[in-house]
Amino acid sequence: MKLPVYIVDAFSNRPFSGNPAAICPLNSWLPETILQAIAAEHNLAETAYYMPGHQGPGHYELRWFTPEVEVDLCGHATLASAFVIMNLRRECLGPMVTFHTKSGALNVQKDGDRFVLDFPARPPKELANAETAMAELSSALGAAPGTVLAARDYFCVFDSEEQVLQLKPDMTKLSAIDRFAVIVTAPGTDCDFVSRFFAPAKGVPEDSVTGSAHSSLIPYWSERLGKTTMFARQRSKRGGELWCEHRGDRVTIAGHAVKFSEGVIDLA
Repeated sequence: MKLPVYIVDAFSNRPFSGNPAAICPLNSWLPETILQAIAAEHNLAETAYYMPGHQGPGHYELRWFTPEVEVDLCGHATLASAFVIMNLRRECLGPMVTFHTKSGALNVQKDGDRFVLDFPARPPKELANAETAMAELSSALGAAPGTVLAARDYFCVFDSEEQVLQLKPDMTKLSAIDRFAVIVTAPGTDCDFVSRFFAPAKGVPEDSVTGSAHSSLIPYWSERLGKTTMFARQRSKRGGELWCEHRGDRVTIAGHAVKFSEGVIDLA
């Protein structure tokens, strides 16, 4: 069996930046063990698989896998999947595709040379065990955040971008946390806010650009800054740019994408 595969750098308009995702179009689902094994072989933050949805043209089923686990929401691989469908394979000539996922229906609209993701908002909330979480996360991150909140992920707020840039987390300690991942964030110097994202237990020590994290970042910074439209940067080594909007129980996250490579997976 031979499968097409595309490597796409998402949330960037140039190769070797943004977040690379492997995108595999399918006609029907393969066994989950094979999907996970392919993702482990790619060893990228995410491998996404899509197939036509029964709802009709423009609808697709979509799943995302890290090298270790299937996840419930992923931004950069969703953007990359829309880019493959609309720009590379031209399977959908309309302005929007709808992905049916573990997080419900996710629309992606093409807006010029950007792709706009419509995602659920996941605002971070106060923790009952805030003191314990603060101590554990301060030790794992090597610095104490000013505030610790949580949604799916722990959400650590620092005072400055420089503090976020200087973090050198202990990945062994971060692997032992009791949530999916850790988001760190601060006000930006040339943008509204910056972030980094760590999920070592899920096979992603530091993610390059994390769309799903912005489901929590956008509502937090929207309330704190008193604005609904924002520009953000993820301050990983590769870096990424995200145009964000808070829309109540939804957020939109826009970015560019560029093809790095395409090829064939040989499962024979």
